[in-house]
Amino acid sequence: MRLKKILLILWMLIIPLIAFSETGERLWLRYNPLPDDVQARYAGLVSVYFEPGSSTVNVARDELNKAFRGLIGGRLQFQDNIKKSSLLIGKEISSKADVDGLDEALKKCGSEGYVIKSAEIGGRNKIIISANTDAGILYGTFAFIRMMQTGRSPGNLNIIEKPKYDLRLLNHWDNLDGTVERGYAGHSIWWNREKDFDDLKEHYRIYARANASVGINGTVLNNVNADPQVLTHDYIEKFARFADLLRPYNIKVYMSVNFSSPAIIGGLEDSDPLREEVRQWWKQKVAEIYDLIPDFGGFLVKANSEGQPGPQDYGRTHAEGANMMAEALEPYGGIVMWRAFVYSPSGDDRAKQAYNEFVPLDGKFHENVIVQVKNGPVDFQPREPFSPIFGAMEHTSLMIEFQITQEYLGFSDHLAYLAPLQKECLESDTYVKGPGSTVAKTTDGSIFNQAHSAIAGVANIGRDINWTGHHFAQANWYAYGRLAWDHTLAADNIAVEWVKMTFSHAPDFVQPVLNIMMRSREAVVNYMTPLGLHHLMGWGHHYGPEPWTDIENARPDWLPRYYHNASEYGIGFDRSESGSNAVEQYSEPLRSMFNNPGTCPENLILWFHHLPWDYRMSSGLTLWDELCYHYYHGVEEVRLMQKKWDRLAGMIDQERFDHVQHKLKIQAREAVWWRDACLLYFQTFSGMPISYELERPTHDLQELMELEFDMTHHN
Repeated sequence: MRLKKILLILWMLIIPLIAFSETGERLWLRYNPLPDDVQARYAGLVSVYFEPGSSTVNVARDELNKAFRGLIGGRLQFQDNIKKSSLLIGKEISSKADVDGLDEALKKCGSEGYVIKSAEIGGRNKIIISANTDAGILYGTFAFIRMMQTGRSPGNLNIIEKPKYDLRLLNHWDNLDGTVERGYAGHSIWWNREKDFDDLKEHYRIYARANASVGINGTVLNNVNADPQVLTHDYIEKFARFADLLRPYNIKVYMSVNFSSPAIIGGLEDSDPLREEVRQWWKQKVAEIYDLIPDFGGFLVKANSEGQPGPQDYGRTHAEGANMMAEALEPYGGIVMWRAFVYSPSGDDRAKQAYNEFVPLDGKFHENVIVQVKNGPVDFQPREPFSPIFGAMEHTSLMIEFQITQEYLGFSDHLAYLAPLQKECLESDTYVKGPGSTVAKTTDGSIFNQAHSAIAGVANIGRDINWTGHHFAQANWYAYGRLAWDHTLAADNIAVEWVKMTFSHAPDFVQPVLNIMMRSREAVVNYMTPLGLHHLMGWGHHYGPEPWTDIENARPDWLPRYYHNASEYGIGFDRSESGSNAVEQYSEPLRSMFNNPGTCPENLILWFHHLPWDYRMSSGLTLWDELCYHYYHGVEEVRLMQKKWDRLAGMIDQERFDHVQHKLKIQAREAVWWRDACLLYFQTFSGMPISYELERPTHDLQELMELEFDMTHHN
């Protein structure tokens, strides 16, 4: 009997270890016990009145119960009576109790916002979570859980929030065969699974909960380089299954479509958007979709870009192509997200082409068309200026697109916290309506009366047990969602939230990790592409450095030398008035500032200017020496990140500690690879020595030029 008791106790100790293996699968929704002092603040709130409602309300109620059970070790006591409850949640609280200011607060919340408010009712202090819709209840509940997870005091609350953007989407670049374009965390979670859908439901619910917790309300389930088969009935049925599962979490599904679908799968002669037969085909297909998915979000379209078909194949404009689809979707409330990522193999500067193609079409798109614009004018580089399209199309809804997956920032091998990159873009001043006309304000409806405000992030999610391949890459999913909800949040505050929710509340852990995260993106810029250099990555894979790449018959704008223009005379892309004149696409005073190397921000100077190697920088150093110091500083920053992480041994679980430590070793080695490859190659043009204060390169240039990249080790 005694042996049985011992075995039972051992089993009870082992079960939590099995159920909560530290793999990262639970993301930031871990709900591990809080520190005692934090638990004490919330222990008096277990008596809850939760107004009954839809499946979305049920999700919120279940999540709150799960959070309390994990965070403070107690089940909620759900009450039917407001008087007996200390936490009141529902849309009709103001009709059941007199709460000063609640009705006025709810008027500010819109359709997805919420109020979290302390109030005295019947002589007792209570906390109210209220909203105008079930979606608001869901987001308010998750916000309250986040307060618990991060240790915020529940006293004297008066929170009124609503999202800055109406549409907050993830874009999955997932192919129907299960591969993921630019995916570094394994194969697609959606397509070509070995397991049945029913066996994967719990896995998908983690995804849904994670998105709901940060306010993401839409997801595009397939690649923008769309397979036409996605519009066949079998795949529409699969989309419907995902839509049914995600709906309670206030997440709509969207579909990327191939513009030539009417001809490829519809049997039509062509896909000319002005032909009535083609227009009818799209209307019938949209009706078929909405018959199975009544709340389907709409289409995402990549057209006449990188070989994808589009309306220009028939002499039509982007507006004519987008409007055809918009007319089919409009009766159902659906939208078209039409990507502005276009460039042709012309002699003109690639950075100018999207602006030149789309800005003349301003005002010609239907109201339910949103033009989706990458944050920079080229292609998700470690650093770019903001796209000049922002602010230039005031009669068109614009949707900013960020890349969460680290296509150009070391895949899932390098730690690069991307909230500072996103903030840098969102807070950039376009000056289109004078000072303060930030990119964020030109897209969120603050300045222009757009029909829709929207933001998209290219997902970094795959089948890896930790979802993103690198534990710290989870922070980029989290931070994107938080900034999509409120772009005024500070990058460091978001990082602290994530660290506390994901790892630990201990200040001795949180502060060093915050320091690592906040310096990481700039470190990557420095050891890859400092001073405005861009697109130095390897052909095809975009992983390591290949500034020397030369492919016979390749398009010039797919090769690094198109961008760096290194020669014995200097380096950089001349986009000033004497060059491609890309500066003309920006409003004053930016145009003049960028045009002059003396006033151009030095972190973008080689983006806008081709300068001689001996050009004097503000530091007094020559351009060559400045470039060298930036590359070396990037390497030293990663080494410092390594040291800071190693000192945290024993403060978190060994499994995740070892994983991050291993990744940082890879990053440190590859930072040196980047530094040596770029500087040794550029040195063949500059003919100038690397300062003797700096350590010697550890590689030979020829050795680096002969390296072959194995993609199988990086996905």
